Amino acid sequence: MEIPTWPRVPCPEPAFARTLVLGWFLLQVAGASGTSEVVVAYNLTWKSTNFKTILEWEPKPINHVYTVQISPRLGNWKSKCFYTKDTECDLTDEIVNDVTQTYQARVLSYPADANDYSGEPPFTNSPEFTPYVDTKLGQPTIQSYKQVGTKLNVTIQDARTLVRRNGTFLSLRDVFGKNLSYTLYYWKASSTGKKTAKTNTNEFLIDVDEGENYCFSVQAVIPSRKANQKSTESSIACTSHEKGMFRVEWLCPAFIWETRTPSRGLVHPQNQDGLLFREKQPSCCYCCLSVLCCSGGTLNNFRHLEMFLCCSLILASVFLSPYHVPSSLLSSGHMVHV
Repeated sequence: MEIPTWPRVPCPEPAFARTLVLGWFLLQVAGASGTSEVVVAYNLTWKSTNFKTILEWEPKPINHVYTVQISPRLGNWKSKCFYTKDTECDLTDEIVNDVTQTYQARVLSYPADANDYSGEPPFTNSPEFTPYVDTKLGQPTIQSYKQVGTKLNVTIQDARTLVRRNGTFLSLRDVFGKNLSYTLYYWKASSTGKKTAKTNTNEFLIDVDEGENYCFSVQAVIPSRKANQKSTESSIACTSHEKGMFRVEWLCPAFIWETRTPSRGLVHPQNQDGLLFREKQPSCCYCCLSVLCCSGGTLNNFRHLEMFLCCSLILASVFLSPYHVPSSLLSSGHMVHV
């Protein structure tokens, strides 16, 4: 009698079989504990700049919510952001009390209807975080700058933080003291070669070439750190010199006059008692509408004939202009164009 042969059923691979068994086991455990819809948070990350501190994590919740807890090392847990569907929590208020302390946070997962939940929720711990060491330095701001002759003075404005002392918000300098320094990057506007200068104060005074325009930016630095030593660089600022143009100011007791080009000017509203004439051509004039004039410029040794001719030219440009300039505006100091 011939023995029938049946098709051979392939056996599952050992690894695949183990995966099926493990998956079935986890489903049974989850179903027994009532947490089948709870997803545990992962990828917990601290985001902190100038002590503004936020904890972020994944994934976006579907049928569950989160609660965050934070604790200093060897301290008690404090809950924040209760039953939230967000994936971030602002913990600034907790860490600014002591920025030198080391903190740990954890994210607890609950079913969407957390009020009916009983038992120990699953959670994930964050890495440790020490604000004084780990917060990033924000972009600094150039408060002011001035170039006089061969000296360039640049002043940096310290960023404000959310750290408080006696009810007052502290600056980065207040928190870090001499540990905070600044680096200045500067270069001629006509060149790409950069130079650097450093200070542990908020002010730079550097030697430059007279008459040259300079551009610069600054960067906050904490050299003692192993990581997060430097901030991003500030916005670039530049000095400005008008090369090849002669500029001089004259003040006279009538009204203010400012020529920006040979054919246009304005009455400046800030000073109604004097005539201000700014000449940008190679020659300059000393003139006014009365014989009582005072010089606000650097050149005042003009002959009477030069004064008369220059004054005549200016008055002619005003009264013969195609633009009507009411005398009331000239006397009152309103802004007009001619």
